Amino acid sequence: MKIQKMGYAIGVIATSVVLLWIGILKFTAAEAAGIKPLVEHSFLMSWMYKIASVNIVSILIGLFEIVTGLLLLLSFRIKIAGKIGGYLALVIFLTTISFLVTTPGIWKKVEFVPVTDFFILKDLAFLAIALQVIERHSD
Repeated sequence: MKIQKMGYAIGVIATSVVLLWIGILKFTAAEAAGIKPLVEHSFLMSWMYKIASVNIVSILIGLFEIVTGLLLLLSFRIKIAGKIGGYLALVIFLTTISFLVTTPGIWKKVEFVPVTDFFILKDLAFLAIALQVIERHSD
């Protein structure tokens, strides 16, 4: 297997595993409470709390992540799964990256160096994977 193909496969599998893992975690009350400040300040997602509870919103987000992770895994065999999964991943990671500018207090300073909740920064790498999946499965 070429290194480029192997890197792509590892990137897609890793992204899928993280989406599945985090998606399952969204079914817990602790994770629902943990994402509340991010979601309630998001111009893309805050409306969800007007129609559903904190736990239901978290579960819906989790389902979206799980479906996306499964589609990315299926992308190795089914082209349309890759196309759909790639675009869904793009939506997820652009949305989570937007939390860096919409969530008050997310940026702090440690000895004059700006820092944030680093779990969001990993989404920059996952965004790159989503774009690669879209490119690979485009007509």
